[in-house]
Amino acid sequence: MELAYYADYAVRLVNTEEPLRGTDTLTSVDAVRELFQTGSPAGGRAVDADVPRLRGVRTRLRGIFESADEGDEVRAVDLLNQLLLEYPVSPQISGHNFLDEDTGRPNWHLHLAEQAANAGANFAASACMGLAVQLTALGVDRLGICEATPCRNAYVDTSTNRSRRYCSDRCATRANVAAYRARKRLENERSARSGRTQEAAHAAQEPAPATER
Repeated sequence: MELAYYADYAVRLVNTEEPLRGTDTLTSVDAVRELFQTGSPAGGRAVDADVPRLRGVRTRLRGIFESADEGDEVRAVDLLNQLLLEYPVSPQISGHNFLDEDTGRPNWHLHLAEQAANAGANFAASACMGLAVQLTALGVDRLGICEATPCRNAYVDTSTNRSRRYCSDRCATRANVAAYRARKRLENERSARSGRTQEAAHAAQEPAPATER
């Protein structure tokens, strides 16, 4: 597993809450377990105390994405460094019993060992490490907040042309439809104003009716 993959942990955690909609799905142990990969030993150790732990980390991770989205790179990096100090990782070389098709040798790669004191700390460490890998590889400006109001979900832009603005195709479609409707309303308003102006100008040019003597 590539370490950059773990950045998705940060995105998934941040997006368990939608502040503008007033929704929060991180409310139970089962919700914590769903954040982990299926069959993760660390996820299986989740307890009630991991809910507030991860909520606290979630708030701080959102601060990183928001700072990056606002162009404050230094603040984003400082916030992430603070989390990295609090939640250190234990890298481990693994092959996961998969063999390279060409050489027949194990497909060795780095992943993060699940050795933290609790499930919340384990997830936080993985999320922060993955985010750090993506940030240093792609740039701070690749961390974004969805522009589709009221979504505000976090995302990592891995596109080749740095063009991503929305967290999902659904939000992109909704935003495009809203923009199209706004343009049509503006065009209709301009057309209506233009029509009224022409009518007024035409009326001003008409001769006044003759008065009887």
